Amino acid sequence: MHIPRKRFGQHFLHDQAVIRSIVDAIDPRSNASRPEERLVEIGPGLGAITAPLLLRARTLDAVEIDRDAIAHLQQTLTGTGTLRIHEADALRFEFSSLAPPGAQLRLVGNLPYNISTPLLFRLIEQRQHIRDMHFMLQKEVVDRMAAQAGDDDYGRLSVMLAPWVAVEPLFDIGPQSFRPPPRVMSTFVRLTPHASAPFVIADYRSYSRVVAAAFSQRRKTLRNSLKQLLSMEQIAQAGIDPRARAEVIAPAGFAALAAQVKYETATRASCHS
Repeated sequence: MHIPRKRFGQHFLHDQAVIRSIVDAIDPRSNASRPEERLVEIGPGLGAITAPLLLRARTLDAVEIDRDAIAHLQQTLTGTGTLRIHEADALRFEFSSLAPPGAQLRLVGNLPYNISTPLLFRLIEQRQHIRDMHFMLQKEVVDRMAAQAGDDDYGRLSVMLAPWVAVEPLFDIGPQSFRPPPRVMSTFVRLTPHASAPFVIADYRSYSRVVAAAFSQRRKTLRNSLKQLLSMEQIAQAGIDPRARAEVIAPAGFAALAAQVKYETATRASCHS
């Protein structure tokens, strides 16, 4: 029996009812019926999801870092379909290289919780090659991802994902569905890159700075949390109440604040030139 490795954050799914629900939610089709799609699994582990995905899709790329898991997949799934295994660290892998011209990737995986957030942003950088993503993540993380302004879970992660993807939690998965059981609840979630940006970000670096500053002390008003970036008057010029707290500002509001930061920075630069 393959022993889950703590350094890879491995928790192997074994609940057949959950596996069926996951595959049904993804609804994979063969390349013959959907040639514009390429199915890719991140961290297939021992193949609990890989096998049923292959039965439906017939072709699957898998990115796996654990050599023992790769050997197991090669032994147990021979003849099931066309399985192309890429031995690599998902945080460093160029997923866009798997998308043929005119095709988009459909990503799926039980992501290790210790790398889930940086991996999501790594994938977002390659979003033009991605149709959708279906992942098992820590429920607490998904709650933050899907939160709207004013929700208790709304925060930096909610705002930083909003320009790029729509977040749709599908169902929760209990610890007993995994080996070994994690200490937290999991959620299966669908992420769909926006076909067009829901709002304009004039400068992504400024957007990131504003969001980080606003949520660094979330109980403070924007007047206080953003004082190193914008004055009270400049916040108001962006159409935002400087007395408001970050937790009630929608992502588009942060984009307006970022545009104001960019404008003020450019104005100061021109004055000193």
